[in-house]
Amino acid sequence: MTRRSRFRYFKTSPEIIRLTVMMYVRFPLSLRNVEDLLHERGIEISHETVRLRWNRFGPMFAAEIRRNRASRMRAYSDWQWHLDEVFVKINGETHYLWRAVDHEGEVMESYVTKRRDCKTALKFLRKSMKRYGQPEVIVTDKLRSYGAVMKVIGNAPK
Repeated sequence: MTRRSRFRYFKTSPEIIRLTVMMYVRFPLSLRNVEDLLHERGIEISHETVRLRWNRFGPMFAAEIRRNRASRMRAYSDWQWHLDEVFVKINGETHYLWRAVDHEGEVMESYVTKRRDCKTALKFLRKSMKRYGQPEVIVTDKLRSYGAVMKVIGNAPK
């Protein structure tokens, strides 16, 4: 089964849509400034169209950038993760938010559980490693569950 293009109902080309979103996101421009710049290039577009395209295609482009970035970072020699868990209250109950953050500060994975034990830490780490690959170094907050998980996985925590 072939996947349909997300641009299929738009009269303008995907390149112009990408250019519109890139100009708005990459540079500190207002919607009307993007409209003016595109008008100078011969592309007639309104500021409301810029906003609608940013809302519709921005998350898709961001996910694509994240995916490409993660694949490039796997080859990076100092690929390291910081693992942490935070107490959060959801409907008055205490839960734990587990997060894996890379060395550039990008949150790669998050996971909410009711427990804070070795089994949960192992499940979270395996889920993260399945999606992003094995990091070179894992930095933790010295939670004892992480030490037990590192023995299972075969990676020493810092």
